[in-house]
Amino acid sequence: MAVTINDIAAKSGVSSATVSRVLNNSGYVKVETKEKILHVIKELNYVPSEIARGLSKNETDTIGVIVPDITNQYFGEMIKGISEVAEENGLNVIFFNTDNDINKELKALKEVKKYRIKGVIATPGFGQGHKAVIKPLEDMNVPIILVAADLRPMNFSGVFVDDVFGAFNATKLLINEGHRKIGIITGILKSNPASDRLIGYKQALRENNIEISEKYIFQGDFQLEKSYGIAKKIINMEDPPTALLTCSNMISLGAIKALLESNKKIPDDMAIVGINRVEFLDIMGVKLTYVEDFPQEMGRNAVRVLIEIASSNKVDSPIRIKTLPKLILNGSEKKYRVL
Repeated sequence: MAVTINDIAAKSGVSSATVSRVLNNSGYVKVETKEKILHVIKELNYVPSEIARGLSKNETDTIGVIVPDITNQYFGEMIKGISEVAEENGLNVIFFNTDNDINKELKALKEVKKYRIKGVIATPGFGQGHKAVIKPLEDMNVPIILVAADLRPMNFSGVFVDDVFGAFNATKLLINEGHRKIGIITGILKSNPASDRLIGYKQALRENNIEISEKYIFQGDFQLEKSYGIAKKIINMEDPPTALLTCSNMISLGAIKALLESNKKIPDDMAIVGINRVEFLDIMGVKLTYVEDFPQEMGRNAVRVLIEIASSNKVDSPIRIKTLPKLILNGSEKKYRVL
């Protein structure tokens, strides 16, 4: 059974309030009384609860982190960056995985509020009704830092990537390789990252006088299974694209799985440029050219922004960082022959 302040008070022959003053180093306590209490604390091997101590000062040294899919490598990298900077600054982290489910996301926000946290770092889910989290976030009254996915037209603090720029450059790369029939598998277009990537794709085509063909625009859902099915259909098209822009790591995995199962070679039969690194492909020896937006560094910056806002006590003064992604060339964009 855990030792409580009341246990220490009883053994020391003092009040719980006196023990609390010693633990929090606040208020006057006689030297001999303080030494006696500290001796009992050591004897009982008492470990103070950070959450309980936080309740007395209306805030803990804990931050809440909410992500839509903790099994996704992208969010794993982000969490690694968050954990590094949190540890450096003596912060505890509570993680919530929502499975991209709006009800779980709303439940996570209710749960995290109970801890009287220092702030929240969140990537809003991409499913239907994801904007329902705006009001609960506004009501938190602590710094809210969004990562990777914005909630427009709101103006929350956050660390974002220029997805229009990333998709534009990825599509331009394919155009420069000689591709004219370029397909795209998007994520859920209600999400800002997915809609921005589609904008960048279309901009690159327009600027290079290439007709935007709706038959080459395929809406996915950021999941492997749906993109796998879409890629199967693309393979069997009468006039398939010669190249694909796959708009997330899981979309890339699904598309490549379908191509390899159909004995299609990359890039000979289908060129691909993905968005986000897929570590599994590196292990399998599949060289994918991709847009890197550095999720680990985004996680680090999210904690730094949270600390800056919390220390200045300016919750209503948003800090927004937007970074430029980088193309990592591995050869899968090449155009070796015309289909």
